[in-house]
Amino acid sequence: MSDSNSLDGLVEALRRLPGVGVKSASRMAYHLLQHDRDGAKLLSRALEQATSTVRHCERCNTFTEAPVCGLCLDARRDATKLCVVETPADQAALERTGAFRGYYFVLMGKLSPLDGIGPRELGVSRLFERALDGQVSEVILATNFTAEGEATAHVIGEALRQRGLTVTRLARGVPAGSELEYVDLGTIAHALVDRR
Repeated sequence: MSDSNSLDGLVEALRRLPGVGVKSASRMAYHLLQHDRDGAKLLSRALEQATSTVRHCERCNTFTEAPVCGLCLDARRDATKLCVVETPADQAALERTGAFRGYYFVLMGKLSPLDGIGPRELGVSRLFERALDGQVSEVILATNFTAEGEATAHVIGEALRQRGLTVTRLARGVPAGSELEYVDLGTIAHALVDRR
């Protein structure tokens, strides 16, 4: 701790970023104040602007400044396909591949009973409304391959199947360019089961 409440407040604010501990936050704070005060002001203005203007899309729940995001307004996309992701960052990663031309629904998280996050907190009812709008024929579950992501995909997938929709899951397996001896055993096992 320093003898400056403002500096301590800046360090604590920077610690809210994922993967940033006390040392990294302190290093960033000192750098901004010592070497880049203009950058600090720019960062401050950008954060203030984003937090006051960015909201959730009314259709897919991603981040946007408009009531409905540009992807949801794009009539050239395939309305029969709906891809469910955990975060806007996951949506952006899928979109950068150029391989998916359908629409998305962003959960803004994953099921985590220990943290008090259940289907209601994720807005699963909004997902069901979207998936059951009469246009969607396939829901692609693209949640992460963590324990929580798998549980989220399972719960949502079963509920959508019971409602008559085709539900698929992203494939998983050995990454291209890797050598089997260095791949973890779980990944190899899934690749064998999901082989084609």
